[in-house]
Amino acid sequence: MFKNEGLPGKILANKQVYTGPIFKLSKQKIQTPDGLTVDRDVILHQDAVTVLAFTPDQHVLLNSEYRVGVNTESLSLPAGLINAGESALQAAQRELLEETGYQAKEVRTMTTVTASEGFSTEKVVLVLAQIFPTKIGTQKFDADEFVNSQLIRYEHLKQLIKQHRIRSAQAIAAVGYYEMFLKK
Repeated sequence: MFKNEGLPGKILANKQVYTGPIFKLSKQKIQTPDGLTVDRDVILHQDAVTVLAFTPDQHVLLNSEYRVGVNTESLSLPAGLINAGESALQAAQRELLEETGYQAKEVRTMTTVTASEGFSTEKVVLVLAQIFPTKIGTQKFDADEFVNSQLIRYEHLKQLIKQHRIRSAQAIAAVGYYEMFLKK
């Protein structure tokens, strides 16, 4: 459809200017597939997962957690970074258990999204999970996080999106993908 779709640019120069616990920042000079030479700041970010987790009776897990990027307590689906040596599905199962205390009995990849591909390498794998209807463990947070989780009706989740109370791109994409391609 587009002659350059999927073609990579050629990185002519790369200088790392910051390294943090979750991402690095590089200044790059790139020759694009169209032949342009551009200077860009690129955030090299760990990949992550976002989980749309259903109980057998069509309830889903919803989290509330403080998010520094928007400086507010934010509603979203369970999510987290993929650790080194871990698959996206393993990360989804681990994050569910750590953040919510619920265990997945089945997980599958829906799709992978990029939320800020103009300046970030982060990819988020959207995962559909079937979970056991009761908690099996206690939440185990990282030192710098605290997550409140609860089960809500799936229809209520869609209403929260419609009411603009859920603004997470990954959560909205997960529900949209599920609605368009997987819901029976």
